[in-house]
Amino acid sequence: MASHMPVNHSLRPLYRALALFAGLFVLAFGVLGFLDSQGEPLFHQGESSALGLKTNPAFSYASIAAGVAVLLATLVGRNVDRFVDMWVGVGFMLAGTAMLALMHTDSNVLNFTMATCIVSYLIGSVLFTAGMYVKVGPAAKAAAEEKHRAGVPA
Repeated sequence: MASHMPVNHSLRPLYRALALFAGLFVLAFGVLGFLDSQGEPLFHQGESSALGLKTNPAFSYASIAAGVAVLLATLVGRNVDRFVDMWVGVGFMLAGTAMLALMHTDSNVLNFTMATCIVSYLIGSVLFTAGMYVKVGPAAKAAAEEKHRAGVPA
């Protein structure tokens, strides 16, 4: 799989911008959720919300950490963003799946609703896709990858 990831993709700036916006959204959600859920227990299943999605202090803290990680990685670039975007994207999709399974139980520790699961899948998909297309490398490696994808023998 890794041998077929594009190097120096022509839409790399677009994917970096999408990752940046996803990171900004997650960070804004976390900060607003933190402000709305102050004073509540860490895993409270209450009515606190941010940007139309329910939250609690634990989910707000996790969102702030994920948003900062994505933003810093995107600003650093140099394939750090590729690694972080892919893993954080997978994390969002796994969290969405786990919370979907636990939504109507007492184990819903992040206070997820169906809307929160859907947004988690969307953010995860955007970040994972961005991670696959932001890889940078020398022009020779990009040319070799292009030949490999086109089926031209080395």
